[in-house]
Amino acid sequence: MKVYTSKPSLIEIRKEFPVLHQQINNNPLVYFDNAATTQKPKSVISAIVNYYENYNANIHRGVHTLAEKATIAFELTRKTIGEFLNSRETEEIIFTRGTTEAINLVATSLGNGIIKSGDEIIVSTLEHHSNFVPWQQLAEKTGAILKIIPIHEDGSLNMEAYFSLLSEKTKLVAVNHVSNALGTINPIKKIIEAAKNQGALILIDGAQASSHIEIDVQELNCDFYAISAHKMYGPTGIGALYGKREILESMPPYQFGGEMIRNVSFEKTTFNDIPYKFEAGTPHIEGVIAWKSALDFVSKIGKKEIMEHEHELTEYAIGQWQDLKGIKMFGPKENRVSVVSFVFENIHSFDIGQMLDARGIAVRTGHHCTEPLMSVLGVDGTVRASFAVYNTREEIDTMTKGLERIINFFK
Repeated sequence: MKVYTSKPSLIEIRKEFPVLHQQINNNPLVYFDNAATTQKPKSVISAIVNYYENYNANIHRGVHTLAEKATIAFELTRKTIGEFLNSRETEEIIFTRGTTEAINLVATSLGNGIIKSGDEIIVSTLEHHSNFVPWQQLAEKTGAILKIIPIHEDGSLNMEAYFSLLSEKTKLVAVNHVSNALGTINPIKKIIEAAKNQGALILIDGAQASSHIEIDVQELNCDFYAISAHKMYGPTGIGALYGKREILESMPPYQFGGEMIRNVSFEKTTFNDIPYKFEAGTPHIEGVIAWKSALDFVSKIGKKEIMEHEHELTEYAIGQWQDLKGIKMFGPKENRVSVVSFVFENIHSFDIGQMLDARGIAVRTGHHCTEPLMSVLGVDGTVRASFAVYNTREEIDTMTKGLERIINFFK
C-alpha cells in the first residue's frame, strides 16, 4: 500500500476495499457511515481466511504446531497494539470484545471495593452510552455521585465547568477523546492533567480517535485507554483496553474461567498475571490476528495523511451543505474529526436517511447512542455523515445532489 499523495493513490486505496465496488438500489455505493464501522481492506479479510484455512487452533495452552503458530500471531497483535498506543509494556494491553467491554471491565472491577459511597465520578455530556451507562450504574451500585461536564453551544466541552467539578472526592474521570455524534476532539491532555492533580483515575474512550489521531498513552499519562478494531478498518467484535500495570494489578478480575486462572483447587483459586487475568475464555482469535493487518494498513498510509485527507473532505462537505435551505449543523468549527451531523427543518432525519439510501448513500440517523447529548441539543436525532480514507469529493457531490432533491421533495 502506497502513501497517497494524488488522485491515483486514492484510487489504489479504494481498490483495497471490495465492499465499496457495488450497486445499492441501482446506484454506486457511497459509504458515509464510518463512525459506526469502517470497511475492511483485503489484507484484513485475507488474514481471517488464512487463519481458518491454515492454522485454526486454540491459543496459549496447546503444544502442537498449529496452536503455537496461532499463539504467536495472536500475541504479535498485542505487541503491535502496544506500539500503536506506545504503552510501556505489552502486558498492559488487554483484549476485549470492543471499547464497550473495555469500559465495562474497568467499571465492574472498580465497583468491587475501589469506588465507594460518596466518591465522585465525572463524565461529559458528549459521551456515548457505553461511556455513560456503566458509570451511572456504578454510581447507583456504590452510592458514588455522578457529575456531568456541560458543553458550549458549539459542541465543545466547557472546561471551566469541568475544573469546578473536580474535588478531593473525585475518584474517576471518564471522557471520550472524540465525540462520535459531533466529531469534537476533546482537550484530553488538559482533562487528564487536571484529574491527576486531584489524584483521580482517568479513562479515555478512544473508539472514534484511534484511526484519526496519534495516540501516546505515556505522554497523555492516562490510566486507561479503550479502542475497537472495527473503527479502524479491522474486524468487529474485538477491542483492547490499555491500563497502567500497577493499576491493572490492583484491580480484581472482571470474569472468571479458562486462561485467567493460574491454579484451581476445591478450596481456592489463584488468578493469572496481566494481561491474562482479564481474558477469561477462548478469545476472538481470528479477529485479534486480523487486527494487526488493519493496524499495518493505517501505519502504511500514515495517520497524518489520513487525518489531512479526512479534514479536507469534512471542510468540503460543510462548505457544500451549510447553505442548504433549512439545515442546522452541529459541532465545533475547529478541533473536529470527519463527522458532520445535521438536521433539516420539518424533515425527519429517518426520512432523510431512507431517501439517501434509495440513492445508494449510507449515512447514520438517530441519536447515535448519545441520547443525553441529543436532549441538550434539543433534537431527537441527527443525520450523521462520517468520512474515511477511501471517501472522495465526488461522493460528497453525490450526497449534495441527494439532499437538494430531498429538500425539493418536501417543499
